[in-house]
Amino acid sequence: MEISLPLPIEKYVRAENSGDVDSMAECFAPYATVRDEGRYIEGRPAIRAWRARTKRKYYDTVTPLEISRLGGSSVLKAKLSGAFPGSPVTANFHFVLENDRIASLQIRC
Repeated sequence: MEISLPLPIEKYVRAENSGDVDSMAECFAPYATVRDEGRYIEGRPAIRAWRARTKRKYYDTVTPLEISRLGGSSVLKAKLSGAFPGSPVTANFHFVLENDRIASLQIRC
């Protein structure tokens, strides 16, 4: 089943799965924030550094399962696979989009 994703989320998934952390970082607004694994990351350079570290550690990929709207967020339910205990897991990626960029992302497993 093909899932139609908002363009910034589609670009994010494509960049994540290619391992291109520069392209992934460009999906975010300059002031964007991310919450993942109990950490708070702020700003595009910090987001790029975070993904470079975690990509080297986990070699993870994202497989979209469904997308929904929740208030002002787009919630992507996805299979998250990689070199981590319990892989694969189902994760919810809560995106807030602004001006064709990701303004915030929270990843919850």
